[in-house]
This record gives sequence, structure tokens and C-alpha cells, in this order.
Amino acid sequence: MPATEQSARYAEVRAATGRLIRGLSAEDCAIQSMPDASPVKWHLAHTTWFFETFVLQPNLAAYRGFDPTYGYLFNSYYNAVGDRHPRPERGMLSRPRLGEVLAYRRHVDEAMQRLFLSGPLAQGIAELIDLGMHHEQQHQELVLTDLKHLLSRNPLRPAYQGPWPLTPIRPRLRGWIDFEGGACEIGHEGAGFCFDNETPRHRVWLSPFRIATHPVTHGDFIQFVEDGGYRRPELWLSAGWDAVQARGWQAPAYWERRDERWRTFTLHGMAPVDENAPACHLSFYEAEAFARWAGERLPTEAEWEIAARHAPVEGNFVESGALHPLALRETPAGGTPAQIFGDVWEWTRSDYGPYPGYRPAPGAVGEYNGKFMSGQYVLRGGSCATPADHVRASYRNFFPPDARWQFSGLRLARDAN
Repeated sequence: MPATEQSARYAEVRAATGRLIRGLSAEDCAIQSMPDASPVKWHLAHTTWFFETFVLQPNLAAYRGFDPTYGYLFNSYYNAVGDRHPRPERGMLSRPRLGEVLAYRRHVDEAMQRLFLSGPLAQGIAELIDLGMHHEQQHQELVLTDLKHLLSRNPLRPAYQGPWPLTPIRPRLRGWIDFEGGACEIGHEGAGFCFDNETPRHRVWLSPFRIATHPVTHGDFIQFVEDGGYRRPELWLSAGWDAVQARGWQAPAYWERRDERWRTFTLHGMAPVDENAPACHLSFYEAEAFARWAGERLPTEAEWEIAARHAPVEGNFVESGALHPLALRETPAGGTPAQIFGDVWEWTRSDYGPYPGYRPAPGAVGEYNGKFMSGQYVLRGGSCATPADHVRASYRNFFPPDARWQFSGLRLARDAN
């Protein structure tokens, strides 16, 4: 990517983050609602820290750091020095103030433009900048999901934005698409950006399988709930049943029963559960239990990638402004599943681990993916909070099996025989 093009791309990614926080108060940006989430202010500073630490300090002559303490407060590590900076206490950072963090972003953005104007960038520097931009897009999604959880904890149920985006609501019958299996290649190939965990491309063997034309809907999940799904231990993995009992789960996250109807909290405030939209805010345990209840299974990540490899990367992403899954659409021609990208991240049955021959990138930038390869499951496809140009068929997202605050849902699969 030429430096002028990368400069424009950098400016747009950073501006997109700025648009997400319009209308938020300093208090909105400072609070942390649970250990796995981070305050908006931390996301704003952390993504800036990346460019300052890995790009500017080693490569821009006479660059002056904004504040030496920011490298401690906003780095990637959960505990930077001993146990004095644990991740669950990011919400305790009342200082620096939001205005100072925004000034930090401006300081780094101005220095980045000086770097772009300094002449052709070495390939390694350009690749680091590319990584930093995709890293920021990950945090753009986290800004929305973390903020949604935060606002849901307010008894007033305030809306992040409005009005509610109305879309045509139609029921769709779920069908099946057959795939032959055999020797298949998965993983990133060709030009363009990818994260290190998408490599190396390698061959896998798949038995013939079928994958659903559409994701599981809220209406489908209501049937599971009303059939006692959360009260039937035989449907759950042992650890999943422990989570149900310990946390009192009775429905997906954000759902509330009012006047015999299910309602859910959204970034537009409280709204009726749309039975024809993809189910979301499900943990892996809930997705696995639903699949067992339905007599089906979750796809493996290899099956999902083979099913999605020819599908165009289009759908309901953050740019739509819906910020919520939209009603099911028709199955596209060409044998590709509907809504395989966007709307909801789809759980797979695959543990998050390294591909054969995987080597994490050297240094601190390599810690973003490799160190999480334990006790997590893979999700695919992006969501209504994901930037459209951030995902591809080989993209591997991952979360612990009990995580529910992301826009996570599922698509069923079955063996062909």
C-alpha cells in the first residue's frame, strides 16, 4: 500500500473510532462494568499506545513521547509491574482525564502524519501500521460491546443511539447446504492483511457435511427456553451446566420477561425480541446446548471456512448503523449460506489453538493472539459491530466458552450421512 494511501486509511480508521464516542460523557468513558470489559477511555488510549510504542518511537526521528506514564497505564499486558495494574481495575483510572487521552490521540496522529510524509516507509514499518489499524478496528467493536454491557447495568436502560432501525421482518425456513468434504485447505492465502493466527495455510480432511442456510434465530431460541432448555442438565456440557447453576442463566444475556413477552436491551434501548433475527449474546455453552437440543451440532471452524470461502464479505456490519442483528434474508445463489458474514459471530466447535507450523510474531506484537491459545473457542464471520473491511473467511475470533457480552450466535451443522 503506498504511503499516501496508507496515510488516508490510517486517518479514516482513527476517525471511525472518534465517531463511536460522539455523544458520550466523560463518565460513560471511564466506567468498567465487568472484569472482561474495559472502559472506553482505556480503548482510546491503548490503541494510541500501539502506534506510539511500535511505530513512532523506533522510527520517527526526534519523536517526543506524550507522557512516560502512559506506556505503563495503557499497554497490552494485564499486569505491567507486579500486581499493581490488573485488568479488572482499568475502571479505577480516573486520571488521566478523557480530555487528556483525546489530546494523546491527537499528538500521536500528528506524529504519524509526519512519518507518512517523511518518505517511503520500509515494508516492516508499513506492515506494523497495518497491524495497528486492524488492532484498532478490533477495539472499535469492543468499545460498542463493552459500552452496551455498561449501559445495561444502568437501571434507566439508556440508549447509546436512536431511533430503533426498523427492517422488514419475515420468517425464513432454514434449509441445508451440502459440502463434499475431502482434502481441503484453510487459512489465509494471497495478498492482503491477516493476523498471524490465520497462518500458515494448511490442508485438513473433512467428512461430507451439511451447514444451515441461516443462523439460529431468537424465535428458535425462545422454543429452547420454553422447552426447559435451561433446566435440563442432559443438554449441557458439565462446565456449561455449572455456569447455568452458578450464574442463574435462564435466557440469553440482556433478555427480560415483561407482560408475557421477551424484551432485550440493545444499543438503542429496550426493544421487543425479534423472533426472525439471529440470536445473539449466547455463550459457547448455550450454543452447544441448543445444538444438542435441536438434534444437530456446531460446525468446526474448518467446515465453517469451507462453507464461507466463496461468499462475498457483505452484510450487516457496523457501517449499517443498526448495531443489532437484522431479520433473516434470502439465501443467495451459488450455494453459499445466508448472512454468513455480519449480524452475529458464529460459535464453532473448535478449540482455539495454533495451526500446524504456527509461529507467533516476535516481540510484544506477537502476544495478541498466541498467548490466548488455551481454554477458548473459535468464532467466525463478524457481527453487526464489526467494521466491514476487517473480516474475511479465514478470520479467527476467539473467546472463553462462558462469554456472552459479544454479539455471538450460532449456525447449525450436521454430518451428511
